[in-house]
Amino acid sequence: MSRRPVIAGNWKMHNLQQDAVDLTNGVMQSLREIDKAALPEVIIAPTFTSLYAANKALKDCGCGKVRLAAQNCYYEEKGAFTGECSVQMLKDTGCEYIIIGHSERRQYFGETDEMVNKKAKAILANGLVPIICCGESLEQREAGVTDYHIASQITKALRDLTAQEVAKSIIAYEPIWAIGTGKTCDSTEANRVIAMIRNVVKSLYDANTADSIRILYGGSVKPETIKEQMAQSDIDGALVGGASLKVDSFSQIVKGAM
Repeated sequence: MSRRPVIAGNWKMHNLQQDAVDLTNGVMQSLREIDKAALPEVIIAPTFTSLYAANKALKDCGCGKVRLAAQNCYYEEKGAFTGECSVQMLKDTGCEYIIIGHSERRQYFGETDEMVNKKAKAILANGLVPIICCGESLEQREAGVTDYHIASQITKALRDLTAQEVAKSIIAYEPIWAIGTGKTCDSTEANRVIAMIRNVVKSLYDANTADSIRILYGGSVKPETIKEQMAQSDIDGALVGGASLKVDSFSQIVKGAM
């Protein structure tokens, strides 16, 4: 099955509103001469405070080549949840995707697999696409429990979702030890783990669902690594961190995924 590649830029806690607008415009300008049909699905994920400004820049361009994502959400629709943003609020700013379960959310803010599952359900119920992150620490990799740990994360994150909902979703495999460290997981090993994730989805649902879901690699993705990563059988794109903060590097990654 042919799966459309995805290149998503997670800006993390960077960029004020004008910076976000400048970066958004720069990315769109860099892709201006490329036919939309030839591009991967290109996604940017600014901070909450810059979502409206970035979305306005995307609308003003009108080219439809870049989509908007949020970096997190809360699973309740509304209520006394100070500091949180609901899926409906994020949809209202123009978001079509929401990243959930990122290792930094798990490590620093105590996000659990059960919370990821609740968020995925809320995102899908509102017609948006969850980008579900999973990955292992260096200690887990050295202990030889990478596959077990990630299979558990995926099984819990997808609990009670339908096959149609899962096929629409996106999974991002991010070896924690390769995020922001300059280290990159070997492409063949990244592909092995992603193929394992696809087999977990197959065991939970069916072959068609496993073939349909797109699974990205994330972990110090660079222009120099993207072509080799995209040449692998099961890697469908990248969740890009630091390299998404510069127009040149992000656009090179997008073009390298074509």
